[in-house]
Amino acid sequence: MRKPRALFALVLVAFAASGCVRSFPPARVIQSAAIAPPPGPVVRNDLDNLAYNGSAAGPSPVAQVAPAPYAAAAPVAEIPAPPPVVRRRGFPPPVLVAAPPPPGVVPAAYAAPVIALDDRYRLDAGDRLRVVVFGQEGLTNTYAVGSTGFITMPLIGGVPARGLTPSELSGAIAAKLRNGFIREPSVAVEVEAYRPFFILGEVAAPGQYPYVPNMTVESAVAIAGGYSPRALRNNVRMTRSNVAGSVSAVVPPTTQVSPGDTIVVGERWF
Repeated sequence: MRKPRALFALVLVAFAASGCVRSFPPARVIQSAAIAPPPGPVVRNDLDNLAYNGSAAGPSPVAQVAPAPYAAAAPVAEIPAPPPVVRRRGFPPPVLVAAPPPPGVVPAAYAAPVIALDDRYRLDAGDRLRVVVFGQEGLTNTYAVGSTGFITMPLIGGVPARGLTPSELSGAIAAKLRNGFIREPSVAVEVEAYRPFFILGEVAAPGQYPYVPNMTVESAVAIAGGYSPRALRNNVRMTRSNVAGSVSAVVPPTTQVSPGDTIVVGERWF
């Protein structure tokens, strides 16, 4: 009884094995074009080179795609040239105006030279000067131009100053000091206080006032308290005196005033 049972069990096992085994088609390797390695030399990963010393026995190299070159820059659009100016018959030719310079920049061709008042100012009686003789404290002092047009200094006495500029006066003082006193004198002269100006006529407070640089007739009237109720504002006469004589004329309110000038504001009758 044991042999038929064992044989029957073997038959059942063989039948079960034949029913469970199924054949499958061989696997197909699908290679997508998206992941295909790019053409060109294959570069091994740096880590693989370090681990396997670049030998062929190591794992398959990792493909690295070489960076694509930079795309060419788009061409810059050229600014078209302005159309030619067409001159129409009967019309004047166009006027080309240059663009203004940036704020705070003055073109060199139009920059006016800055001239200090002392460089062109002519000295006269009433001016107070600061004379500096370098290395000579006894000669360095403040001197006033007297009514005769001279200044008086130690050692050299009187030096004519009327009609001279400060730089011309410094040369005259140096010439006198060089004549038997100082071998190579260095002298500088500057105006410490200008002689006053005078304003008369129809102003609130006529009289003599200290001169202020860059003063105009209008600012001189303001210093004198302004116009009086009977002032004729368009009739302001100014007189200026120099070594050549005196000049008098009716001037506008924006006229520059110099030291020693006399301003007379006229009076209206109604």
